[in-house]
Amino acid sequence: MTRTELYLDKRRRLLRDGSGRRYDLETREWSADEDTVSGARMDLRGALAWLQRDSGAPRREPVAVVGGRHASAQDLAQAAEVGRALADLGCVVLCGGRGGVMRAVCEGVAERGGLSIGLLPGDTIAEANAAVTVPIATGIGFARNALIARAALCLVAIGGSYGTLSEIAYGMQFGKAILALPGTPKVDGVVPVASVDAAIDGVARVALGLDGGRRAAAEPPVDR
Repeated sequence: MTRTELYLDKRRRLLRDGSGRRYDLETREWSADEDTVSGARMDLRGALAWLQRDSGAPRREPVAVVGGRHASAQDLAQAAEVGRALADLGCVVLCGGRGGVMRAVCEGVAERGGLSIGLLPGDTIAEANAAVTVPIATGIGFARNALIARAALCLVAIGGSYGTLSEIAYGMQFGKAILALPGTPKVDGVVPVASVDAAIDGVARVALGLDGGRRAAAEPPVDR
């Protein structure tokens, strides 16, 4: 687990880390910076919220939340909480657009006035849940699971069964970080997280490009 020190100079639109690297808003890469570390100390979520809302260069690549239509009360509660947290940070949420975990995460996003995208398997948006902001009828059946995984910055998995496992498998093939909350089937290479807070911090690490790679960046953090 890695502790990351982040410093933000809002006036100069500069985000740096404690090792002297600077985040480039155009390339979204970290590079060495000869300037001394300056600015206010930021946690992961504060830095991501600034990037999404105030930097002038928000990251629009959506965060996928995957899970089953037949979900437990715990899964639904976690999904709604994830939706609220991601919307608060200015992140776009991507899901399958139907019921269960998908509906719950869209409801959480809607509570905070955020944006959710639902990729539906059928030919009509009539099957979309009422809370999804942008329903898209793909007409390709469950092959849409591959589109969700491919389009996502990273994936947060909540419970689920075969459909969720297929999204996880596609995500791994595409080299995406996958964070799995309690109750999600265990899969080698998927990062288990104990709480929604840990999942959101993992998403922030991926979005900010910390630790060198998307999978590595999703290691359970100690920030917060």
